[in-house]
Amino acid sequence: MKLLGLFDLRSGAWLATIHSHLRVHDLPLLRRLFHRLRRDDTRIVDRAFCSWFDLARLREKGVDLVVRLHQARRADFRTGSRLGRDEHIIAWPKPARPRWMDERTHAALPAFLLVREVRSRREQPGFRTTALILVTTLLDARTHSREASADLSARRWRVELFCDDLKTTEAAAHGTSGGRLLGEPLQMDRLRTKSPAMVQCELLLHMIADNLLRRPIARSGGDTARLSFKGPVDRLQTWSWVIWSAPTARHADRCVKHLLETIAAAEVPHRPGRREPRAVKRRPKSYQLLTRPRHLFHEVPHRA
Repeated sequence: MKLLGLFDLRSGAWLATIHSHLRVHDLPLLRRLFHRLRRDDTRIVDRAFCSWFDLARLREKGVDLVVRLHQARRADFRTGSRLGRDEHIIAWPKPARPRWMDERTHAALPAFLLVREVRSRREQPGFRTTALILVTTLLDARTHSREASADLSARRWRVELFCDDLKTTEAAAHGTSGGRLLGEPLQMDRLRTKSPAMVQCELLLHMIADNLLRRPIARSGGDTARLSFKGPVDRLQTWSWVIWSAPTARHADRCVKHLLETIAAAEVPHRPGRREPRAVKRRPKSYQLLTRPRHLFHEVPHRA
């Protein structure tokens, strides 16, 4: 199953998701999320979504876009209306009608689309300087500078961290026993259900749990870009029993206030250039894979 999610970059809230089978490109799935976008929103995506028709349709809705230039396009900064070095506004002509679009919709789109192309250079000590060409519909260079557009594109990596929180870090309450909270990681990387209908229900529960955990993080008043996710989850599990067992509502409000203060203090230090490659701490045992039902499964002798 393939999932395409829409996240809020400010709070990390999981706004919507589309699922399909594996052999579907991400771009058709994204078009099914257009109704979730509102006027004055800014969509930040990678180069796979740099499509003329999608840019034009989103501009009609009042939605702006910041995307890396697709590898099939070439940027010539000597053309168009130059705004400075490595920055210009250019008119992209309307391509021929694709097979998935009807003639009426194609004819309603404008003949040209004004976009701003920006070349951004990323310099990091110890690494080779890389140049990225960004495309944005934010045409006012005074309001949205080249550095601001490059910063938005760089912050798109936080979406990968949101997904990693869902798969490996997040914990949530599954029930209570004797008045105490029982928590275990959600582990969304391995779904427990079998049927398609139950898989959809499980995804919805993951989405609800993630947004419930993101809400106190956003209420804490801290810098959401710097706040840890595992730290607030542990603090929520620690303080939940204290809040629920408060003798009065005023005492519970004070506990909630202290909880939000501890969440706001759980900031991750600024560590530019730090790399943490994925690795397992313990090697799994060399058992056989359970490829058949248990009552039909037999151990293969001398399998090593």
